[in-house]
Amino acid sequence: MAGSREDAPWLDGDAGQLVRPYTVTNGRTKPSKPLDLVSLVRATGLAPHRRLDPEHALALELCRTPTSVAEIAAHLRQPVMVTKVVLSDLIEWNAVTTRAPGATADSTDRQRLEALLHGLRERL
Repeated sequence: MAGSREDAPWLDGDAGQLVRPYTVTNGRTKPSKPLDLVSLVRATGLAPHRRLDPEHALALELCRTPTSVAEIAAHLRQPVMVTKVVLSDLIEWNAVTTRAPGATADSTDRQRLEALLHGLRERL
């Protein structure tokens, strides 16, 4: 029954999402693919051959345009490691592809980090 209350993520107005990270990752604590916080993730256009959990579906939706792992984690409101596990699943299902930051990219560059923070704040 599409659109039913059962399909919506469990939310509490004050507490936020009530699904534990352990449940989202099926108990996995490490991603199967190496991902950096600034790695860009983009949907391939191929649909996974399984029903997606809410976190997988939202992550896939966010990847219609290239989006960083950090941004996806912020939108999912999940820890980065949980987000990396979810994205690893999507990579294995060929639903998304990733591009690591360029070799010349400096992940400690203050301007880049401030721009990332500014972008995250605008989306929330």
